[in-house]
Order: sequence, then C-alpha cells, then structure tokens
Amino acid sequence: MRFHLFERRLDAHVRKAREYLMEANLARVEHQAAAEHHAALARMYAERVARLEQEVTKALQPISMAGSDARADDDEPGFGDTVLFPVPIRGGRS
Repeated sequence: MRFHLFERRLDAHVRKAREYLMEANLARVEHQAAAEHHAALARMYAERVARLEQEVTKALQPISMAGSDARADDDEPGFGDTVLFPVPIRGGRS
C-alpha cells in the first residue's frame, strides 16, 4: 500500500492555482472594461471642453454690426446656433 500524502497536496495546490488563475482573468476582463469606459468618458469630456471653450470665445468676441442687424429682428436662434440651457445642480449643494 502506497502513501499519497505529497500527491494529494500537489493536486490541491494545482486546483487552488487554477482558481487563482480564473479570478485573475476575471479581474483583468473587468478592469479592461472599466478602462474602456473611462477612456470613452475622457474623450467625451475632451469634446465637451473644446465645445465650451469655443462657446466662451465666441461669446467674448465683439459683435459685428452686420451680424447684429441680421439678428435684431429675429428672436429665435437660427439653424446651427448653439443654445445653452441651465442645468440644476442636485445633491444638496448651495
């Protein structure tokens, strides 16, 4: 009769190592998905910053006389004009 003390421990060690490998792969996939999400958010905010900077620059430029005459009798924004709406802040800020 053979004594299998070390073989059983080796099987348990391999089984535990496989569990750790599966957990590590799952964590890798989760972090890759989170990284893609954050990269998309970073692109979105970069576009937003560029758009808002353009709006601020446009708003600070002096109004030309030709443009003011054309818009004087027109209260509605024209096609392609950007309209900014106020967004209420939620969460108890004052």
